[in-house]
Amino acid sequence: MPRPLVYAANWKMHHGPAAAREFARRFSEVTQPQDGRELWFFPTAVALGPLADALRRRADVRVGAQNVHWEPKGAFTGELSVQLVAEAGATHVLVGHSERRHIFGETDEQSARKTLAVLGAGLVPLLCVGETLAEREAGRTEEAVRRQLDPVLDVVAPTDRARLLVAYEPVWAIGTGRNATPADAAQVHRFIRNRADSRGWPGRLRVLYGGSVNAGNALAILAEPDVDGVLVGGASLTADGWAEIVGLGG
Repeated sequence: MPRPLVYAANWKMHHGPAAAREFARRFSEVTQPQDGRELWFFPTAVALGPLADALRRRADVRVGAQNVHWEPKGAFTGELSVQLVAEAGATHVLVGHSERRHIFGETDEQSARKTLAVLGAGLVPLLCVGETLAEREAGRTEEAVRRQLDPVLDVVAPTDRARLLVAYEPVWAIGTGRNATPADAAQVHRFIRNRADSRGWPGRLRVLYGGSVNAGNALAILAEPDVDGVLVGGASLTADGWAEIVGLGG
């Protein structure tokens, strides 16, 4: 049986608890669960618990954290452990988002440590990888993706591999209105999947596409057989706009 398409919403630094509850109310009014798709939300840390509670009756919904620290506890002011976000209702975690890498200096090795912490706590990591515009123009897309991907593939235990997902998000396409063509995205997705296959990955590694996805291009992206879902930023911030996107594909 094919796995469900994943529609993942990354709210970044938008929507506090009150806005998240209102979003959930409206979203529940205008959508119903559909076979063959899962809806993942990555809200702000302060809205994680309220959103998880507001959508708890939706069997198709998963709520996750945008970031975690790899240590279970300690003197890490401002950080959240996997255990803390799980207690708040998270079942999934974004790891290595380009903004964490390029703004906050997260290294490939740190992304690998976070992935292991997420898996160790029984949660699902969504690892983000992607190239900058300079790397793309220099023909180094695969080199950049391999550099970010391999440290994670190399440390995930065989028993945990089925729970890892990857999101390909070309940095030059995030929030710019530009995006890779569906064929370009599919080519990189195949490269990612081949890297996993070379390590004996069980089944098909699920790979999402992220990068200025919106209602106008989501259907063409999702139509590619090598695309297993989308990771969406700005276009996921209104309940009606997100409802339109999650109604596409499949």
